[in-house]
Amino acid sequence: MGNVLRNLDWSVLTDALMNVLPVLLCITLHECAHGYAALRLGDTTARDMGRLSLNPLKHFDFMGFLMMAFVGFGWAKPVPVDMRRFRRPKRDMAVTAAAGPLCNVLIAFVFLFLYGLLTPVLLHKGIRLYIFQMIYQTAYLSLAFAVFNIIPIPPLDGSKVLYSVIPERAYWTLMRYERYGMILLVVLVVTGVLSGPLNDAVYFLFDKMFFAAHWGFKLGNLIFR
Repeated sequence: MGNVLRNLDWSVLTDALMNVLPVLLCITLHECAHGYAALRLGDTTARDMGRLSLNPLKHFDFMGFLMMAFVGFGWAKPVPVDMRRFRRPKRDMAVTAAAGPLCNVLIAFVFLFLYGLLTPVLLHKGIRLYIFQMIYQTAYLSLAFAVFNIIPIPPLDGSKVLYSVIPERAYWTLMRYERYGMILLVVLVVTGVLSGPLNDAVYFLFDKMFFAAHWGFKLGNLIFR
């Protein structure tokens, strides 16, 4: 038994544990962004149901969390939205849906800047190195969360944005199969059919956004030298 435990690849578990706090931050702010956008556009449903909260448990979806922690792509418990309360339902639904991924892109930018800014302080052994790595993971996972959620497959945000540019009959036909969408997504990600292209897209965008880390690094050298 001891030999079996020693031969196990514990890096998968340790990497997942490293992802816990970044994932909780990403999904919480993502869902709050949806709720806040809906509120500003006239729908108070999320606020009335207590979903405009920074408590991660309010937005926690077990399967989506595991997918984010172990695979890098996942989802949270969707914020409830009542389109009937919007002044312009198609446009406002698209804006509300886009608010989540846009929030994650902003988080990625901020944490990349922090990653560069704090390099002179945190690039050491011990707890500071773990904090340094966690900042990097937060930036990467937040961008991955944004990319995954813009896929136009129900119930992801991309399908809601799609609503604003296709005929209503076609949209409601698509949404009729929403319950099967998540099953399809899990299968496509776990089998690698979708995860390969998604990873390529995230790596490409992450590389393009890394200028924020360079900005932070230049400022950090001025502050901490």
